[in-house]
Amino acid sequence: ESFGNPSSLYSYGQENKAALDRARETVAGAIGARTDEIIFTSGGTESDNTALAGVARANREKGNHIITTTVEHHAILETCASLAKSGFEITYVPVDDFGAVSPDDIKKAITPKTVLISVMHANNEVGSIQPIEEIGRIAKKAGVYLHTDAVQTVGHIPVNVDRMGVDLLSLSAHKLYGPKGVGILYVRRGIRLEPFMHGGAQEKGRRAGTENVAGIVGLAKAVELATAELESERQRITGLRDKLIKGLFDKIELIQLNGHPVKRLPNNVNVSVDYVEGESMLLNLDLEDICVSTGSACSSTSAEPSHVLRAMRIDPAKAHCSLRFTLGKWTTEAEVDRVLTVMPEVVNRLRAMSPLMKSAR
Repeated sequence: ESFGNPSSLYSYGQENKAALDRARETVAGAIGARTDEIIFTSGGTESDNTALAGVARANREKGNHIITTTVEHHAILETCASLAKSGFEITYVPVDDFGAVSPDDIKKAITPKTVLISVMHANNEVGSIQPIEEIGRIAKKAGVYLHTDAVQTVGHIPVNVDRMGVDLLSLSAHKLYGPKGVGILYVRRGIRLEPFMHGGAQEKGRRAGTENVAGIVGLAKAVELATAELESERQRITGLRDKLIKGLFDKIELIQLNGHPVKRLPNNVNVSVDYVEGESMLLNLDLEDICVSTGSACSSTSAEPSHVLRAMRIDPAKAHCSLRFTLGKWTTEAEVDRVLTVMPEVVNRLRAMSPLMKSAR
């Protein structure tokens, strides 16, 4: 009934605008940005697509070269593949055995035609944190824009766009306990960006379509809570992570940690357990109500090892034996203790049935 009154419609619109303004201010403050540098999107994938394709196409007269790495999320790799079909040149810089890229390799890849570098802040599979600040200094000196996919890091480790030296940054709400289907793209003032979505003048003409106000408010609240608890949660989860790693190595032989041993996300443990398929471990742990993921394939329809593990030059056999544990806000020490009780039993049981293990002995 209230919507039959034109003044009520005006009031409703003003309330939505105020909610969006507050959310934009919250998100901007959390990453050290200005409010007008925040574009609300449908999530990390759209933000990544918009960053790469938007900057590349808007700055085509400056050059057609993009630099990224071999361990990026598919939202980056597939966008680069699409841009390559449109005449852009893509350089995929390799990583070391820990999954980290060398800033020197990024520097060597820059050419007079380079318009954009895209390097993720931390890897979603093995947890390795990239040297973004060093890369930021290199990009700034070369006059090249730098984008980072920070989906895995915002709300988990400190993120500041100026300190990192990034010009564009992607964030997704559900990775920090917010709603699915909403995210942001940070775009530094002065950067030209061709819109990915065309239509109305929402988001100052940079992203058409009616804003998902409820989702955006949820995103802002999630960012607010995660930012307030960041340091205490980082210390707590890092302690649980380190306990889990030590316990696994103490109780299981022929096991290796994938990713950097120190410069890694607080919540990520990725291991390869020789002579046991990752999928078999996953299914057996699931029966024990322990949720993990396998790094043996990029998707459930692929039999190929993860592109991240391949890029790290991990032996295919070990790649198929990989497993990822992700810790979070509600993970307890008792749950870690239970994993350390159940996991060795699962491994021993599966190895007892493995002909490869028997031949190795």
